[in-house]
Amino acid sequence: MRGWLRNIRLAIGTIGQGMFITLWYFVQTFRRRTFTEHFEYPEYPVPVKPRYRGFHRFDLTACIGCDKCARACPVDCIYIDKEKNPVGKGFRVTGFKIDYTKCMFCALCVDPCPADCIFMGSTFDQSCYSRDGCIIDYAKLPLEVAWGETTLNPTAVAESKRVTLPVWVKPPDPPAAPKSTDAAKPGESA
Repeated sequence: MRGWLRNIRLAIGTIGQGMFITLWYFVQTFRRRTFTEHFEYPEYPVPVKPRYRGFHRFDLTACIGCDKCARACPVDCIYIDKEKNPVGKGFRVTGFKIDYTKCMFCALCVDPCPADCIFMGSTFDQSCYSRDGCIIDYAKLPLEVAWGETTLNPTAVAESKRVTLPVWVKPPDPPAAPKSTDAAKPGESA
């Protein structure tokens, strides 16, 4: 009987201790300041740690188009368009797209790069209203946004997606076959 009462007392004490911890954190949520009281987020950037893995930074001028970052990506979210460099050897990168709907910010694409042209940046907010806004082509961004003082921001990405060319162009009509008057019309005999 004593063992049974001791178990009941231990169970009630354990539940009381757990409820006290829960109640303590519940009270602390009302004493805590909001995020915008700590940081004036839209106006000033939020400080991030030096090893923070945010949106990528990419140097298009140093990229040699080796595809090592795309092959190292475990979720296949990096797409590289390149063409043979007419002067010298290697490739010229014409498109470097990262699909951030797939990216898991693991930084596995940074290590195999022999030219050190891609690394994790400190940008943490890339808000957009559609999924195609999450696909960023670093080759179409202005150089000061893709690489430089300016951070990667939604406005610059949206401006880079504006299509100045028509989406579809009607192909030219095939040349017409020359008409000859010497050929007999069908159904006529000579």
